[in-house]
Amino acid sequence: MSAPLPSLSVHHLAVVVRDLERAEGFYAGVLGLPVVRRWTDEAGAPRSVWLELGGGAFLAVERAAAAGPTRADEAPGWHCVALGIGPSEREGWRRRLAEAGVAIERESAYSMYARDPEGNLVALSHYPHAQVGAG
Repeated sequence: MSAPLPSLSVHHLAVVVRDLERAEGFYAGVLGLPVVRRWTDEAGAPRSVWLELGGGAFLAVERAAAAGPTRADEAPGWHCVALGIGPSEREGWRRRLAEAGVAIERESAYSMYARDPEGNLVALSHYPHAQVGAG
């Protein structure tokens, strides 16, 4: 019998984008994630931006090597990145997204879904806690 494995936690998430500057504007600007580190390629051009997610995890926003097809939601693979918010913060986030021109694509009782500039689905979720004032 093998020894039990330690529990796993999220170390980082990564998303590949065509326009690194525009994606940073969304994740750092609109969502307010703090920039932890910037990476450059061998030529000194921006290659990646790491943004703090809390709990020691980070989001790596990576520049695509070449233009390619966009990912369809029906394709296999990760569906979205869900970022935690408090139930009482939901309406504030709704206003912030609207002010930044970011449309809420759909909602559930616990989450709001929007797209980053590259079309990747991002959720703001307060599951399992109900929205304040809902019910």
